[in-house]
Amino acid sequence: MKPTILIVDDERNTREGLARALRRKYRILLADSAMTALEVMKTESPEAVITDLRMPGMDGMTLVRRVLAHDPQPVCILLTAYGNVETAVEAMKSGAYDFLTKPVNLDRLEVLLKRAIQARRLEESNRNLKEQLDAKYGMEQIIGRSPAMQEVFDTLRQVAPSRATVLIQGESGTGKELVAHALHRLSPRSDNPFVAVHCAALSDTLLESELFGHERGAFTGATETRKGRFELADGGTLFLDEIGEVEPATQVKLLRVLEERNFERVGGMENIEVDTRLLAATNRDLRRMVDEGSFREDLFFRLNVVQITLPSLRERKEDIPLLLHHFLNQFREENGKELEGFTPEALEALTSYAWPGNIRELRNVIERMVVLARGDKLTVRDVPVEVREGQNSSKASGPLKGVTSMQEAEKRMIRQALDDNKGNRTLAAKQLGISRRTLHRKLNDYGLRDGA
Repeated sequence: MKPTILIVDDERNTREGLARALRRKYRILLADSAMTALEVMKTESPEAVITDLRMPGMDGMTLVRRVLAHDPQPVCILLTAYGNVETAVEAMKSGAYDFLTKPVNLDRLEVLLKRAIQARRLEESNRNLKEQLDAKYGMEQIIGRSPAMQEVFDTLRQVAPSRATVLIQGESGTGKELVAHALHRLSPRSDNPFVAVHCAALSDTLLESELFGHERGAFTGATETRKGRFELADGGTLFLDEIGEVEPATQVKLLRVLEERNFERVGGMENIEVDTRLLAATNRDLRRMVDEGSFREDLFFRLNVVQITLPSLRERKEDIPLLLHHFLNQFREENGKELEGFTPEALEALTSYAWPGNIRELRNVIERMVVLARGDKLTVRDVPVEVREGQNSSKASGPLKGVTSMQEAEKRMIRQALDDNKGNRTLAAKQLGISRRTLHRKLNDYGLRDGA
């Protein structure tokens, strides 16, 4: 599709001559005055406006300022028969992309138009991407009206503008990475990189190289020097997920970076300084790990400058209907399904369930229900059998009963994932949204074998 250009000039020969010269590559709109141009702008959104500077009534610079109030903004090029430095400066101040003197050099105009429209499209693309990121990773996606979540929002707003290290704690699936993204997007570092590392997915040797980089020849296969995640996140934010899985040797090096803000690459001697804000997340009890000797106390204190603890869905059941409708809207749009909502029985089944996998599990269940739905509403028959069966046990009273039912539900989820993937732990962990190492630990904790 050809880009649209609006040509504004009170001289008929000039505007029609420019139209003839540009019509092969552009869709042309014409206006004989600034006021006519503004009328055209009510129904059209040209990518570029070429306007004469001196016209009866409103002049070209005033038109440029008025045109740039439109969204999306076109690029504006001024034409003048009186080119000088003062004119150029004033044109730029008015917001014009550039100016040309008459008679117009058509080759120069075509080059200028091509460059200007490319720049505009790139800027618009970047703005759209930023809006998508804000929508995906800003607080808009952290849904909740419960007192527990309002406390999380308050802490987020307070700590985001600082450079303080933040430890995000919560069960698997509670949205720890969303909180990390929100902290970055709401901070002064938001235009710089956000770099995430999932610590449990890498062996200790690989993790060290990932974090700090390596020099050429540092180990077999190191054929070139490579920057680590700390360097890549310089000026921005580094998010270390599942920090509780990091081995003691790497813990020491992390502590040094936090204390001294510098490090050496693997196999290197040069001290590299970085300005990187660190966020860490874990679903484990780091305080207990410190007491057991598996996590360094000094590193724990360095990470735990500010702590944000995300409640499980069991602790904020009043937010479950909000989440259900949010994901219903998302997935019916993505899948082109005409669904009116949930029946009361389906809502009862979904809100009564313990949701051991928290928001991640809820999201996956609603996606499955939407994809497989046959009617115009989601009914209790659309609710997966494990959720329908699990809701009764989760209604049992007493704190121990609640914990037991949650653990039983989690065991069922693990068994189901292993069955679905024929015992393949890597695929099962991916389906559950956890690392293979975390799955292995849970199998040990629950005394499960792959086929158990």
